[in-house]
Amino acid sequence: MPDLLTSLDDGVLTLTLNRPDVFNAMSDEMSDGLATTLERVPSDPDVRVVVITGAGPAFSAGADISGEDAHERFDVRALDRANRMVRAVVSCDKPVVAAVNGVAAGVGCSVALACDLVVAGASASFLLAFARIGLMPDGGTTYTVAASVGRARAMRMALLAEPLSAADALEAGLVTHVVPDDDLAATVAKIAGRLSSGPPLSFAATKKAINAATLTGLDDALERERTGQTVLLRTSDVAEGMRAFSERRRPVFRGE
Repeated sequence: MPDLLTSLDDGVLTLTLNRPDVFNAMSDEMSDGLATTLERVPSDPDVRVVVITGAGPAFSAGADISGEDAHERFDVRALDRANRMVRAVVSCDKPVVAAVNGVAAGVGCSVALACDLVVAGASASFLLAFARIGLMPDGGTTYTVAASVGRARAMRMALLAEPLSAADALEAGLVTHVVPDDDLAATVAKIAGRLSSGPPLSFAATKKAINAATLTGLDDALERERTGQTVLLRTSDVAEGMRAFSERRRPVFRGE
């Protein structure tokens, strides 16, 4: 099975992250496929709205850092893939809806929060887990999270790598809807159907205007994150963090 499933029904393009056995950890194939598909949406008249969701019990656990040599495989190309996905979501002239089932962590969180509407199941959570392996948040989350929830809570999420529950995310303004898990699919279908039958030119103009007013610093944030992560990826702390993740133990960071 492919890492990314696509289906088009009545103007609704559903993109399903499809590695449920690893909680939809993002492979290169999945990241490239998601970005490429989103980049083609503006020129496809059959698509009126995009829904991004995950197969199985999670939206996405973030980048795939499994394996003993993860710190050698994971490099700046992963950052470029993350930035490309986020830019593709934001620049798409059609509404993009995240249907968040379970955890959205790391770059999975970045992609979800870049969407125009974020519909979360009650058991969903949002986690900037980067510090757990010695990295910093990327995918624009140093900007999008702080812009939504404020500096204090963004610092707490990023520095302590604490998950934010769906209910708390709604209260903080990070997501647009929270519904019972069993109602997630039906709610998203209803929202997507309403968007699909709505005025596409109006939606495109509205999305462009709101993003211009609220995401003016996104490109700068993506570049700052790329620079910071590039430096961090060369450190012994990140190598230790990724080894500890693979070995299921607590890392020992030495600041080097």
